[in-house]
Amino acid sequence: MTDRQMKFSTFHLFHQNDGQTAKEVYDYQIEVVELLEELGFDGVWVAEHHFRNYGVVNNIFTMLSHLAARTEKIRLGTGIVVLPLHNPVHVAEEAAMVDLLSGGRLELGIGRGYQSIEFENFNLDLAEARDRFNECLDAILGLWTQDNFEYKGKFFETRHPLTLMPKPLQRPHPPVHIAAVSPETVEMYAARGLPILADPATTFKKIAKAAETWHATAAAHGVDSDTVELVATRAVYVAPTLEQAREDQARFEASFDRARIFNAQSAPIDSKTGEFAKGFEFFQAQYMKGGTVDNDFRWEQLEIIGDPERVINQIRMVQAMGYSNLMCDFGSTRPVPIEEMRKTLKFFAKEVMPAFK
Repeated sequence: MTDRQMKFSTFHLFHQNDGQTAKEVYDYQIEVVELLEELGFDGVWVAEHHFRNYGVVNNIFTMLSHLAARTEKIRLGTGIVVLPLHNPVHVAEEAAMVDLLSGGRLELGIGRGYQSIEFENFNLDLAEARDRFNECLDAILGLWTQDNFEYKGKFFETRHPLTLMPKPLQRPHPPVHIAAVSPETVEMYAARGLPILADPATTFKKIAKAAETWHATAAAHGVDSDTVELVATRAVYVAPTLEQAREDQARFEASFDRARIFNAQSAPIDSKTGEFAKGFEFFQAQYMKGGTVDNDFRWEQLEIIGDPERVINQIRMVQAMGYSNLMCDFGSTRPVPIEEMRKTLKFFAKEVMPAFK
């Protein structure tokens, strides 16, 4: 798999840290995206969240429309749209508009979601998330590729044949990426040739297994995967020396309250039972461990971190697994001053990215 060029993209949670206004979060991230284009990154991915400062972009397409006007080349990804929270017609329409406005730069990352606070406040049952997701996915692909499209499912149906206007610029449609790492989910979408986005809180071992499962299942179903782009999401940090990377990692963790991320509002908890919702059992141990893992665990099993040599070797390892796009999280939940972030990104672009060009 290493003969395929590795692309570099970035993850943008738009996390609102203490003392920040939402406008300050937007201004910071927009400045970062403009720098990323200057540095030659391939893409950016913006997250959708609702009702709290975990992430303050509640409509990714609005933000991507703005970024389309501020940039020229960089790919614009949704990382991710939580499909069960939406009417699929709206998603298909808004995504098509962004694709047109950006000159065909949209990457549609989608998932079923997991945060109980979001589902409860939209009056949706988290246990229905997978079924709602699958219906939305089928409807969006149908609306993008067919005229007079008709659909009848449990949660969504067309009352009359629908023709989407306008349709996306990219043909047959913008690339679609599905947030998945559990074997059942990976197999389901690999059989359809739909590539995965691997979870950043999942170990190297598990994302390797996910890629292996995807490629094997795709091949078994006659899918030509030569042009399919699997995306691995990782926390990434590179420093001039291993010692400094270790010290910086410890400093980052000491200043960060992980309970802001790993809590009952974020967890896929069924409010009726108080337990993990049906269909989310695979993530229970991972989620609970995610709030307590130590720096050694993150260093060895979870994050791409170190000096340039170590980081390059780790990325080559991920590339060999079968991934060809590394979605880098350079500190989405940490209050990093803009000058420090600029320095980090420039150093990565100078010392790491040329090894893969």
